[in-house]
Amino acid sequence: MDYQWDFSSLWQYRGIFAVGLGYTIGFTILTVISGLLVGTAFALARLSGLKVLTIPIMIVTELFRCTPVLVQLVWCYYALPMLIGVSLSPALAAFITLTMYGAAFYAEIVRGGIASIDMGQWDAGRAIGMRRGTLMGRIILPQALRRMVAPLVNQSVLQLKNTSLLSVLAVPDLLYQGQLVTSATYRPLETYTLIAALYMAVLFPMTRLAQRIERRRKA
Repeated sequence: MDYQWDFSSLWQYRGIFAVGLGYTIGFTILTVISGLLVGTAFALARLSGLKVLTIPIMIVTELFRCTPVLVQLVWCYYALPMLIGVSLSPALAAFITLTMYGAAFYAEIVRGGIASIDMGQWDAGRAIGMRRGTLMGRIILPQALRRMVAPLVNQSVLQLKNTSLLSVLAVPDLLYQGQLVTSATYRPLETYTLIAALYMAVLFPMTRLAQRIERRRKA
C-alpha cells in the first residue's frame, strides 16, 4: 500500500483540536470530582448498614457497573427526558451519565478501602470515646486513602477514555472534532493518529502516576 502520509494539512485545524481536547479534559475533571463525591456518599451510606439506603444504592451501582457506558449515554439523553418530562442538553446528559458511571466504581473503591482497615482501629477509637464521624475522619479515612489512591487514579484514567464516547451525543470532544476534520480533509489516518497521540500524551502521565503510587504503597 503506497499511502502518502501528510500531517501538514491538519495544522490549520489546530484550534478545533484544542477545543476538543479542552472538552475532553474538562469533562474528565468535572466527572471525576462529581463522581468521587457521589461515590463516597454511596460508599458511606452502604457502610451505615441501613437497608433503606444500602439496597437502593446497591441496585443503582450495579446497574451502572454492569451496563456499557454507550448504552447509558444514549438512554440518558433519549429515554430519561421522557420519564422526567425535562429535556436534557447533550452536555448535561453526558455529565450525568459519566458522573453516575464513575460514582458506581468510586463507591466500591472507597467502600473496599474503608472495609480493609482492621477492626482494631475502630475499637481503639471507640475506646477513647471518639464518635463515628470523628473516628472516620481522623483515623479510618487517612489510612484507607493510602490504599485507595492507586485504584482511584486508574478509574480516573478509564473516565478520561470514556469521554471518547461523548461524540455519539454530538458533544464537541476530541473525537467529535476529529470526525469534523476528517470530513473536511479526507485524511482519516492522519486525523485519528493525531487524536490517538493526544490521548496518549494526556493518559500516559496518569498511568505512570498510578504505577508510582502503587509501588510506593507496596514498599
